[in-house]
Amino acid sequence: MFKSCAAILLGALFTLWAANNERWVGTWATAVVTRPQPPRPASGEQPGTSATTAPAGAQPAGQPAPLSLANQTLREIVHVSIGGSRVRVVLGNEFGTAPLTIGAASLALRDKEAKIVPNSNRALAFSGRPSVSIPPGASMISDAVDENVAPMSDLAIDLYVPDEMMPPTSPFTVHAGASQTNYVSSTGNFAGSAELPVLTTMPSWYLLERVEVTAPADTGVIVAFGDSITDGARSTPNTNNRWPDHLARRLLARPGNSKLAILNAGIGGNRLLSDSINNFGINALARFDRDVLAQPGATYVVVLEGINDIGNARANPVPSAADLIAAHQQMIERAHDHGLIIYGATLTPFEGAAYFTPEGEAKRQALNNWIRTSKAYDGVIDFDSATRDPASPGKFLPLYDSGDHLHPNDAGYEAMGKAIDLHLFAPGKKHH
Repeated sequence: MFKSCAAILLGALFTLWAANNERWVGTWATAVVTRPQPPRPASGEQPGTSATTAPAGAQPAGQPAPLSLANQTLREIVHVSIGGSRVRVVLGNEFGTAPLTIGAASLALRDKEAKIVPNSNRALAFSGRPSVSIPPGASMISDAVDENVAPMSDLAIDLYVPDEMMPPTSPFTVHAGASQTNYVSSTGNFAGSAELPVLTTMPSWYLLERVEVTAPADTGVIVAFGDSITDGARSTPNTNNRWPDHLARRLLARPGNSKLAILNAGIGGNRLLSDSINNFGINALARFDRDVLAQPGATYVVVLEGINDIGNARANPVPSAADLIAAHQQMIERAHDHGLIIYGATLTPFEGAAYFTPEGEAKRQALNNWIRTSKAYDGVIDFDSATRDPASPGKFLPLYDSGDHLHPNDAGYEAMGKAIDLHLFAPGKKHH
Protein backbone atom coordinates (compact mmCIF):
# COMPACT_ATOMS: atom_id res chain seq x y z
CA MET A 1 0.00 0.00 0.00
CA PHE A 2 2.79 2.37 0.98
CA LYS A 3 4.71 1.57 -2.23
CA SER A 4 1.58 2.19 -4.29
CA CYS A 5 0.99 5.60 -2.70
CA ALA A 6 4.65 6.49 -3.10
CA ALA A 7 4.52 5.58 -6.78
CA ILE A 8 1.43 7.74 -7.30
CA LEU A 9 3.09 10.63 -5.49
CA LEU A 10 6.28 10.29 -7.51
CA GLY A 11 4.26 10.15 -10.71
CA ALA A 12 2.38 13.30 -9.79
CA LEU A 13 5.62 15.09 -8.89
CA PHE A 14 7.19 14.06 -12.20
CA THR A 15 4.15 15.33 -14.12
CA LEU A 16 4.34 18.64 -12.26
CA TRP A 17 8.09 18.88 -12.89
CA ALA A 18 7.62 18.17 -16.60
CA ALA A 19 4.87 20.77 -16.87
CA ASN A 20 7.04 23.37 -15.15
CA ASN A 21 9.99 22.57 -17.42
CA GLU A 22 8.12 22.94 -20.68
CA ARG A 23 6.80 25.93 -22.58
CA TRP A 24 4.86 26.65 -25.72
CA VAL A 25 6.98 27.31 -28.80
CA GLY A 26 6.11 27.72 -32.44
CA THR A 27 6.95 24.76 -34.66
CA TRP A 28 5.45 26.24 -37.84
CA ALA A 29 4.39 29.73 -38.77
CA THR A 30 3.70 31.92 -41.74
CA ALA A 31 3.70 35.68 -42.18
CA VAL A 32 0.24 36.91 -43.11
CA VAL A 33 -0.71 39.68 -45.50
CA THR A 34 -3.98 41.19 -46.63
CA ARG A 35 -5.83 40.83 -49.88
CA PRO A 36 -9.13 42.55 -50.67
CA GLN A 37 -12.17 40.31 -50.74
CA PRO A 38 -13.19 39.51 -54.34
CA PRO A 39 -16.58 40.71 -55.58
CA ARG A 40 -19.64 38.73 -54.55
CA PRO A 41 -20.25 35.86 -57.03
CA ALA A 42 -22.70 36.54 -59.84
CA SER A 43 -26.19 35.12 -59.35
CA GLY A 44 -26.22 31.37 -59.88
CA GLU A 45 -22.47 30.86 -59.44
CA GLN A 46 -21.68 28.12 -56.95
CA PRO A 47 -19.77 29.19 -53.82
CA GLY A 48 -16.10 28.41 -54.02
CA THR A 49 -15.91 28.18 -57.80
CA SER A 50 -13.73 31.26 -57.95
CA ALA A 51 -10.94 29.45 -56.08
CA THR A 52 -8.04 28.31 -58.18
CA THR A 53 -8.10 24.88 -59.77
CA ALA A 54 -4.52 25.21 -60.95
CA PRO A 55 -1.70 23.31 -59.25
CA ALA A 56 -0.01 24.99 -56.33
CA GLY A 57 2.49 27.52 -57.49
CA ALA A 58 0.83 28.07 -60.86
CA GLN A 59 -0.24 31.57 -59.88
CA PRO A 60 2.39 34.33 -60.10
CA ALA A 61 4.11 35.02 -56.78
CA GLY A 62 1.88 37.15 -54.58
CA GLN A 63 -1.12 36.79 -56.91
CA PRO A 64 -3.38 33.96 -55.71
CA ALA A 65 -6.61 33.45 -57.59
CA PRO A 66 -9.68 34.84 -55.81
CA LEU A 67 -11.22 32.65 -53.15
CA SER A 68 -14.85 32.83 -52.10
CA LEU A 69 -16.27 30.59 -49.40
CA ALA A 70 -19.70 29.92 -47.94
CA ASN A 71 -20.58 26.84 -45.87
CA GLN A 72 -17.34 25.09 -46.83
CA THR A 73 -14.29 23.58 -45.16
CA LEU A 74 -10.64 24.44 -45.73
CA ARG A 75 -8.07 21.68 -45.23
CA GLU A 76 -4.67 23.35 -44.98
CA ILE A 77 -1.37 21.46 -44.89
CA VAL A 78 1.56 22.63 -42.77
CA HIS A 79 5.02 21.10 -42.37
CA VAL A 80 6.29 21.36 -38.78
CA SER A 81 9.92 21.65 -37.72
CA ILE A 82 10.12 20.08 -34.26
CA GLY A 83 7.66 17.59 -32.82
CA GLY A 84 5.69 17.45 -29.60
CA SER A 85 2.85 15.71 -27.80
CA ARG A 86 0.67 18.76 -27.06
CA VAL A 87 -0.41 21.04 -29.88
CA ARG A 88 -2.40 24.21 -30.40
CA VAL A 89 -3.19 26.35 -33.44
CA VAL A 90 -3.31 30.12 -33.90
CA LEU A 91 -5.88 31.53 -36.31
CA GLY A 92 -5.84 35.11 -37.54
CA ASN A 93 -8.18 37.83 -38.72
CA GLU A 94 -5.33 40.32 -38.54
CA PHE A 95 -6.33 42.28 -41.62
CA GLY A 96 -10.08 41.76 -41.46
CA THR A 97 -12.40 44.68 -40.79
CA ALA A 98 -15.33 42.51 -39.68
CA PRO A 99 -15.63 39.54 -37.28
CA LEU A 100 -14.77 36.14 -38.78
CA THR A 101 -16.67 33.04 -37.67
CA ILE A 102 -15.04 29.61 -37.65
CA GLY A 103 -17.85 27.10 -37.11
CA ALA A 104 -15.56 24.15 -36.38
CA ALA A 105 -11.85 23.40 -36.49
CA SER A 106 -9.72 20.30 -36.20
CA LEU A 107 -6.16 19.09 -36.41
CA ALA A 108 -4.91 15.73 -37.69
CA LEU A 109 -1.79 14.00 -38.91
CA ARG A 110 -1.72 14.17 -42.69
CA ASP A 111 -1.46 11.00 -44.73
CA LYS A 112 -1.12 12.16 -48.34
CA GLU A 113 -2.79 14.84 -50.40
CA ALA A 114 -6.10 15.66 -48.64
CA LYS A 115 -6.23 12.41 -46.63
CA ILE A 116 -5.53 12.21 -42.90
CA VAL A 117 -4.11 9.40 -40.79
CA PRO A 118 -6.99 7.31 -39.36
CA ASN A 119 -7.91 8.11 -35.73
CA SER A 120 -5.53 11.06 -35.59
CA ASN A 121 -8.16 13.77 -35.80
CA ARG A 122 -8.53 16.11 -32.81
CA ALA A 123 -11.36 18.64 -32.64
CA LEU A 124 -10.13 22.10 -31.69
CA ALA A 125 -11.88 24.34 -29.19
CA PHE A 126 -11.32 27.97 -28.28
CA SER A 127 -11.69 28.77 -24.58
CA GLY A 128 -13.74 25.59 -24.34
CA ARG A 129 -16.03 26.47 -27.25
CA PRO A 130 -16.19 24.46 -30.49
CA SER A 131 -16.61 27.58 -32.62
CA VAL A 132 -15.07 31.03 -32.46
CA SER A 133 -15.72 34.54 -33.72
CA ILE A 134 -12.41 36.32 -34.33
CA PRO A 135 -12.67 40.11 -34.00
CA PRO A 136 -11.16 42.28 -36.72
CA GLY A 137 -7.43 42.72 -36.25
CA ALA A 138 -7.19 39.86 -33.76
CA SER A 139 -5.89 36.31 -33.57
CA MET A 140 -7.16 33.38 -31.50
CA ILE A 141 -5.25 30.51 -29.88
CA SER A 142 -6.96 27.13 -29.74
CA ASP A 143 -7.07 25.03 -26.62
CA ALA A 144 -4.34 22.41 -26.43
CA VAL A 145 -4.92 18.89 -27.73
CA ASP A 146 -2.92 15.70 -27.25
CA GLU A 147 -1.33 14.63 -30.53
CA ASN A 148 1.99 12.88 -31.09
CA VAL A 149 3.50 15.05 -33.79
CA ALA A 150 6.79 13.85 -35.30
CA PRO A 151 9.49 16.31 -36.35
CA MET A 152 9.33 17.39 -40.01
CA SER A 153 5.87 15.89 -40.45
CA ASP A 154 2.70 17.27 -42.03
CA LEU A 155 -0.42 18.33 -40.20
CA ALA A 156 -3.84 18.89 -41.74
CA ILE A 157 -5.76 21.77 -40.19
CA ASP A 158 -9.46 21.98 -41.02
CA LEU A 159 -11.44 25.21 -40.75
CA TYR A 160 -15.19 25.18 -41.38
CA VAL A 161 -16.49 28.56 -42.54
CA PRO A 162 -20.29 28.52 -42.11
CA ASP A 163 -21.01 31.95 -43.58
CA GLU A 164 -19.74 33.79 -46.58
CA MET A 165 -16.08 34.01 -45.65
CA MET A 166 -16.27 37.74 -45.01
CA PRO A 167 -18.40 40.58 -46.22
CA PRO A 168 -17.09 42.02 -49.49
CA THR A 169 -15.72 45.01 -47.62
CA SER A 170 -13.51 42.95 -45.29
CA PRO A 171 -10.10 41.77 -46.53
CA PHE A 172 -8.84 38.22 -46.16
CA THR A 173 -5.89 37.40 -43.93
CA VAL A 174 -3.72 35.17 -46.08
CA HIS A 175 -0.24 34.01 -46.95
CA ALA A 176 0.10 33.88 -50.72
CA GLY A 177 2.64 31.74 -52.51
CA ALA A 178 2.71 28.96 -49.92
CA SER A 179 4.43 26.44 -52.26
CA GLN A 180 1.89 24.03 -50.78
CA THR A 181 -1.38 22.65 -52.13
CA ASN A 182 -4.31 23.26 -49.77
CA TYR A 183 -7.87 22.08 -50.22
CA VAL A 184 -11.41 23.51 -50.35
CA SER A 185 -14.38 21.22 -49.79
CA SER A 186 -17.75 21.14 -51.43
CA THR A 187 -20.64 22.52 -49.39
CA GLY A 188 -20.71 21.43 -45.75
CA ASN A 189 -18.82 20.98 -42.49
CA PHE A 190 -16.16 18.32 -43.04
CA ALA A 191 -13.79 19.31 -40.21
CA GLY A 192 -12.00 16.14 -39.17
CA SER A 193 -13.52 13.94 -41.90
CA ALA A 194 -11.29 11.10 -43.03
CA GLU A 195 -12.24 11.84 -46.63
CA LEU A 196 -12.59 15.48 -47.64
CA PRO A 197 -14.81 16.00 -50.71
CA VAL A 198 -12.40 18.30 -52.52
CA LEU A 199 -14.02 20.91 -54.73
CA THR A 200 -10.83 22.72 -55.60
CA THR A 201 -7.32 23.55 -54.40
CA MET A 202 -5.47 26.75 -53.53
CA PRO A 203 -1.76 27.63 -53.34
CA SER A 204 -2.11 29.85 -50.27
CA TRP A 205 -2.76 29.55 -46.54
CA TYR A 206 -5.88 31.33 -45.32
CA LEU A 207 -6.52 32.41 -41.71
CA LEU A 208 -3.60 30.35 -40.33
CA GLU A 209 -0.74 32.00 -38.45
CA ARG A 210 1.08 29.43 -36.35
CA VAL A 211 1.19 25.92 -34.87
CA GLU A 212 2.68 25.55 -31.39
CA VAL A 213 3.86 22.54 -29.39
CA THR A 214 4.99 22.09 -25.81
CA ALA A 215 8.73 21.59 -25.63
CA PRO A 216 11.48 21.56 -22.99
CA ALA A 217 12.13 24.99 -21.50
CA ASP A 218 15.54 25.22 -23.20
CA THR A 219 14.08 24.73 -26.70
CA GLY A 220 15.04 27.57 -29.02
CA VAL A 221 13.22 29.08 -31.98
CA ILE A 222 14.80 30.54 -35.12
CA VAL A 223 12.68 33.05 -37.03
CA ALA A 224 13.65 33.31 -40.70
CA PHE A 225 12.65 36.85 -41.63
CA GLY A 226 12.73 37.95 -45.22
CA ASP A 227 11.15 38.15 -48.66
CA SER A 228 10.36 35.61 -51.39
CA ILE A 229 13.81 34.01 -51.16
CA THR A 230 13.06 33.03 -47.56
CA ASP A 231 9.47 32.17 -48.50
CA GLY A 232 10.82 29.67 -51.04
CA ALA A 233 9.50 31.20 -54.27
CA ARG A 234 10.11 29.02 -57.36
CA SER A 235 11.04 25.99 -55.29
CA THR A 236 9.11 22.86 -56.26
CA PRO A 237 5.65 22.99 -54.62
CA ASN A 238 4.82 20.39 -51.96
CA THR A 239 8.46 19.36 -51.43
CA ASN A 240 9.52 21.71 -48.58
CA ASN A 241 12.66 22.87 -50.34
CA ARG A 242 12.88 26.37 -48.86
CA TRP A 243 16.24 27.20 -47.27
CA PRO A 244 14.69 27.25 -43.76
CA ASP A 245 13.43 23.69 -44.40
CA HIS A 246 16.96 22.55 -45.25
CA LEU A 247 18.29 24.25 -42.14
CA ALA A 248 15.64 22.54 -40.01
CA ARG A 249 16.66 19.12 -41.31
CA ARG A 250 20.32 19.81 -40.58
CA LEU A 251 19.56 20.96 -37.05
CA LEU A 252 17.45 17.89 -36.30
CA ALA A 253 20.29 15.65 -37.51
CA ARG A 254 22.71 17.12 -34.97
CA PRO A 255 23.71 14.85 -32.08
CA GLY A 256 22.34 15.74 -28.68
CA ASN A 257 18.93 16.54 -27.30
CA SER A 258 18.80 20.29 -27.83
CA LYS A 259 15.91 21.31 -30.09
CA LEU A 260 15.56 24.29 -32.38
CA ALA A 261 12.30 25.07 -34.14
CA ILE A 262 12.23 27.16 -37.29
CA LEU A 263 9.47 29.61 -38.22
CA ASN A 264 9.35 30.97 -41.75
CA ALA A 265 8.35 34.65 -41.78
CA GLY A 266 9.20 35.30 -45.41
CA ILE A 267 6.80 37.21 -47.68
CA GLY A 268 7.16 37.36 -51.45
CA GLY A 269 7.79 40.89 -52.67
CA ASN A 270 8.38 42.27 -49.19
CA ARG A 271 10.50 45.39 -48.70
CA LEU A 272 12.37 46.93 -45.80
CA LEU A 273 11.14 50.48 -46.07
CA SER A 274 8.02 50.72 -48.22
CA ASP A 275 4.82 48.89 -49.08
CA SER A 276 3.69 47.70 -52.49
CA ILE A 277 0.60 45.69 -53.37
CA ASN A 278 -1.28 44.06 -50.48
CA ASN A 279 0.07 40.58 -51.18
CA PHE A 280 3.64 41.74 -50.65
CA GLY A 281 2.92 42.67 -47.05
CA ILE A 282 3.58 45.75 -45.00
CA ASN A 283 7.21 46.87 -44.81
CA ALA A 284 9.64 44.83 -42.74
CA LEU A 285 10.05 47.46 -40.04
CA ALA A 286 6.28 47.63 -39.58
CA ARG A 287 5.83 43.85 -39.30
CA PHE A 288 8.93 43.04 -37.26
CA ASP A 289 7.13 43.04 -33.91
CA ARG A 290 4.32 40.70 -34.98
CA ASP A 291 6.34 38.37 -37.20
CA VAL A 292 9.48 38.12 -35.05
CA LEU A 293 9.29 39.53 -31.53
CA ALA A 294 5.85 38.12 -30.75
CA GLN A 295 6.72 34.56 -31.78
CA PRO A 296 6.59 32.29 -28.71
CA GLY A 297 10.02 31.02 -27.76
CA ALA A 298 11.85 33.21 -30.30
CA THR A 299 15.59 32.98 -29.62
CA TYR A 300 17.27 33.80 -32.94
CA VAL A 301 16.32 35.75 -36.04
CA VAL A 302 17.97 35.52 -39.46
CA VAL A 303 17.34 38.59 -41.64
CA LEU A 304 17.44 38.42 -45.45
CA GLU A 305 15.76 41.64 -46.66
CA GLY A 306 16.44 44.48 -49.03
CA ILE A 307 16.66 43.14 -52.58
CA ASN A 308 13.13 44.33 -53.43
CA ASP A 309 13.86 47.84 -52.17
CA ILE A 310 16.94 47.85 -54.38
CA GLY A 311 15.34 46.31 -57.46
CA ASN A 312 12.13 48.31 -57.44
CA ALA A 313 14.10 51.56 -57.15
CA ARG A 314 15.76 50.76 -60.48
CA ALA A 315 18.24 53.62 -61.06
CA ASN A 316 16.59 55.89 -58.48
CA PRO A 317 19.08 56.87 -55.75
CA VAL A 318 16.36 56.46 -53.08
CA PRO A 319 16.45 54.35 -51.04
CA SER A 320 20.21 54.51 -50.78
CA ALA A 321 22.47 51.83 -49.35
CA ALA A 322 22.73 54.02 -46.24
CA ASP A 323 18.92 54.00 -45.94
CA LEU A 324 18.87 50.21 -46.08
CA ILE A 325 21.71 49.90 -43.57
CA ALA A 326 19.82 52.17 -41.17
CA ALA A 327 16.76 49.91 -41.46
CA HIS A 328 18.89 46.86 -40.62
CA GLN A 329 20.29 48.71 -37.60
CA GLN A 330 16.75 49.34 -36.39
CA MET A 331 15.93 45.63 -36.49
CA ILE A 332 19.14 44.78 -34.68
CA GLU A 333 18.33 47.19 -31.86
CA ARG A 334 14.78 45.91 -31.49
CA ALA A 335 15.90 42.27 -31.47
CA HIS A 336 18.56 42.97 -28.84
CA ASP A 337 16.05 44.88 -26.70
CA HIS A 338 14.03 41.65 -26.53
CA GLY A 339 17.03 39.41 -25.85
CA LEU A 340 17.17 37.83 -29.30
CA ILE A 341 20.33 36.91 -31.17
CA ILE A 342 20.13 38.33 -34.69
CA TYR A 343 22.13 37.26 -37.73
CA GLY A 344 22.44 39.15 -41.00
CA ALA A 345 22.31 37.29 -44.30
CA THR A 346 23.92 38.77 -47.40
CA LEU A 347 21.68 39.43 -50.39
CA THR A 348 21.96 36.87 -53.17
CA PRO A 349 22.89 37.87 -56.76
CA PHE A 350 20.29 39.35 -59.14
CA GLU A 351 22.09 40.31 -62.36
CA GLY A 352 19.78 39.40 -65.22
CA ALA A 353 16.61 39.79 -63.14
CA ALA A 354 13.82 41.94 -64.57
CA TYR A 355 14.55 44.82 -62.20
CA PHE A 356 18.36 44.63 -62.25
CA THR A 357 20.35 47.84 -62.75
CA PRO A 358 24.04 48.62 -62.24
CA GLU A 359 22.95 51.20 -59.64
CA GLY A 360 21.05 48.51 -57.77
CA GLU A 361 24.03 46.16 -57.89
CA ALA A 362 26.20 48.86 -56.32
CA LYS A 363 23.68 49.16 -53.47
CA ARG A 364 23.61 45.37 -53.00
CA GLN A 365 27.39 45.23 -52.80
CA ALA A 366 27.48 48.12 -50.31
CA LEU A 367 24.82 46.54 -48.08
CA ASN A 368 26.51 43.13 -48.22
CA ASN A 369 29.87 44.67 -47.36
CA TRP A 370 28.32 46.36 -44.32
CA ILE A 371 26.66 43.11 -43.18
CA ARG A 372 29.98 41.26 -43.49
CA THR A 373 32.28 43.83 -41.89
CA SER A 374 30.39 46.13 -39.53
CA LYS A 375 29.95 43.56 -36.73
CA ALA A 376 26.56 45.14 -36.04
CA TYR A 377 24.90 41.75 -36.39
CA ASP A 378 25.71 38.98 -33.95
CA GLY A 379 26.96 36.92 -36.87
CA VAL A 380 26.85 36.67 -40.65
CA ILE A 381 25.35 34.08 -43.00
CA ASP A 382 26.90 34.62 -46.42
CA PHE A 383 24.22 33.48 -48.86
CA ASP A 384 25.81 35.62 -51.57
CA SER A 385 29.08 33.68 -51.45
CA ALA A 386 27.17 30.38 -51.32
CA THR A 387 25.15 30.99 -54.48
CA ARG A 388 27.08 33.32 -56.79
CA ASP A 389 28.93 32.35 -59.94
CA PRO A 390 32.68 32.77 -59.25
CA ALA A 391 33.20 33.67 -62.90
CA SER A 392 30.52 36.37 -62.75
CA PRO A 393 29.85 37.31 -59.09
CA GLY A 394 26.81 39.46 -59.86
CA LYS A 395 24.95 36.38 -61.10
CA PHE A 396 23.68 33.13 -59.61
CA LEU A 397 25.71 30.04 -60.32
CA PRO A 398 23.70 28.54 -63.24
CA LEU A 399 23.26 25.32 -61.25
CA TYR A 400 21.36 27.31 -58.61
CA ASP A 401 19.34 29.69 -60.83
CA SER A 402 15.58 29.04 -61.10
CA GLY A 403 15.59 30.80 -64.45
CA ASP A 404 14.48 34.29 -63.44
CA HIS A 405 17.99 35.21 -62.19
CA LEU A 406 16.50 36.38 -58.88
CA HIS A 407 15.29 33.27 -57.08
CA PRO A 408 17.21 30.06 -56.45
CA ASN A 409 15.94 26.69 -57.60
CA ASP A 410 15.75 23.67 -55.28
CA ALA A 411 19.50 23.10 -55.53
CA GLY A 412 20.14 26.75 -54.75
CA TYR A 413 17.93 26.68 -51.68
CA GLU A 414 19.70 23.53 -50.52
CA ALA A 415 23.06 25.25 -50.98
CA MET A 416 21.82 28.16 -48.87
CA GLY A 417 20.67 25.82 -46.11
CA LYS A 418 24.01 24.01 -46.15
CA ALA A 419 26.00 27.27 -46.08
CA ILE A 420 24.79 28.15 -42.58
CA ASP A 421 27.29 27.46 -39.81
CA LEU A 422 25.37 25.45 -37.21
CA HIS A 423 27.71 26.75 -34.52
CA LEU A 424 25.73 30.00 -34.76
CA PHE A 425 22.99 28.14 -32.93
CA ALA A 426 25.10 26.44 -30.26
CA PRO A 427 23.72 26.53 -26.70
CA GLY A 428 24.84 29.49 -24.64
CA LYS A 429 25.11 31.99 -27.48
CA LYS A 430 24.69 35.63 -26.45
CA HIS A 431 23.95 38.75 -28.43
CA HIS A 432 26.34 41.71 -28.53
